[in-house]
Amino acid sequence: MRRFALRRSGAVGLVIAAAVATALLAPGEASAARGGKKVCKTRVNDTYREVLSCMRVNQVRVHQAQFQRLADRRGDGTRAAGTPGYTASVRYVASHLRKAGWNVELDEFDFTFVPPPTLRQLTPVDAEYETGAFTGSGTGDVTGNVIPVDINLVPPRASTSGCEAADFAGLDFSGPSDIALIQRGTCDFGVKAQNAQDAGAEAVIIFNQGNDPTREGLIVGTLLPTGAAVTIPVIGASFADGEALAQPGSTALIEVPPSEERPQVNVIAELPGVNDDNVVMAGAHLDSVQAGPGIQDNGSGSAALLETAEILGKMRPQNTLRFAWWGAEEAGLIGSTAYVDGLSPEELDRIALYLNYDMIGSPNYIFMVYDGDESGFPAPVPVPPGSIQIEDLFESFYTWVGEPYDDAEFSGRSDYQAFILNGVPAGGLFTGAEVLKTAEQAAIWGGVVGAQYDPCYHLACDTFDNINLHALDVNSDAVAFAALTYAYSTETVNGVPGEDVPDAFPLPAPAGPEGTVGSGGGSGPHDGGS
Repeated sequence: MRRFALRRSGAVGLVIAAAVATALLAPGEASAARGGKKVCKTRVNDTYREVLSCMRVNQVRVHQAQFQRLADRRGDGTRAAGTPGYTASVRYVASHLRKAGWNVELDEFDFTFVPPPTLRQLTPVDAEYETGAFTGSGTGDVTGNVIPVDINLVPPRASTSGCEAADFAGLDFSGPSDIALIQRGTCDFGVKAQNAQDAGAEAVIIFNQGNDPTREGLIVGTLLPTGAAVTIPVIGASFADGEALAQPGSTALIEVPPSEERPQVNVIAELPGVNDDNVVMAGAHLDSVQAGPGIQDNGSGSAALLETAEILGKMRPQNTLRFAWWGAEEAGLIGSTAYVDGLSPEELDRIALYLNYDMIGSPNYIFMVYDGDESGFPAPVPVPPGSIQIEDLFESFYTWVGEPYDDAEFSGRSDYQAFILNGVPAGGLFTGAEVLKTAEQAAIWGGVVGAQYDPCYHLACDTFDNINLHALDVNSDAVAFAALTYAYSTETVNGVPGEDVPDAFPLPAPAGPEGTVGSGGGSGPHDGGS
């Protein structure tokens, strides 16, 4: 049913309410128009005016505050998959959804939990460093000599460290416990680790390249698929810590505890529609990295989607709504991939589209929309028909509210990947991760030139304070706006007729992206690349 996408037109064939929320009201009227929380959660909100008047950033922040408390209460400060903080987050989301009237399923999938590893330098200094185990790493305790492998600490620090077997020639890995120190750059992490293992290393430290500000901090990625045969411990380090470990006479202790099988769950919530054969999906990953509570990544998308679900809980949509809070995204898109892989062809064909919300309130934000038409980036993954029309919807929303926007690369590096690989049209929003803001972007969106879009990306400081309220406010409205739009009709995406949202008028045509982004579109690394 989803496969009959319509031809793109110059204007979006959708309509919005004639007096949408408070944006069309004078300041005095705006206050009166906003119903209280009790009103918003008990009435049938089925117009743009009602939905957007109820979508308030302070309520989204309530959910984020609870995510922070759940991480702190467990004592480990994280909501990573496999930890008590994630389990508590699942319970919180599921409870609110059930109270709002959604049918909730806890969708279980297999998950291998790797406890936090240890990296401690013993000589010539005694220091413990922040680290993480690479996906696919072996386990074990290794104490031994640190042997640098073709590293380059001199600017501009071009590095092919560990990419060739010849890099290990002349290095003595004959001891009982030798640790290869390898610099990021040029080839896959798995290739580096495999070459080190073949050379006789008992463990590997891969430290960041240090060739630009985005490659200074701790780097942790995946060894798969190129390092699938690696069995030794492989952990990450920052450039500065790698530089310290490279000192002559350096020895270190590495511990990667054994992994444990800890099945995890996605939270899947459904609101049945008149047309149950046309399912509108939206999702956000609920888990954080092990380093911190993940209140921006991705407590922002998770909280906005949860608030949207509560606002829409009393309506009877034309199309069935299905929202998902994914688990183990940070471990390699595991929850969403398992979910899609478990669908039958008939179940998959019922899904009209998928909307993804991963990091929508970055502190040093720019507004970005997944580039379905590939006008900014040639996508390295197939972009299904209908994705352009989803991009148009979000771009028209930004145009209507007067916010400039840009393209985000359709890279497949978030939970939409499994959907687009199976032909489901997809789109979504993103406000940036580790990429540095340019002067041109700061002139458009404000913020700090030369700082990351999210300075706390994948770090312990991704807490309740790590947010831009304006970005979160605008994008929370966009999440609710898109959900209500497609709850009524997906005709622009897959040709399936629906109904107009009541009391509506045409959306403006997209103003067009600002064109400030380069390759990567501000996206963060979720794969094993260099």
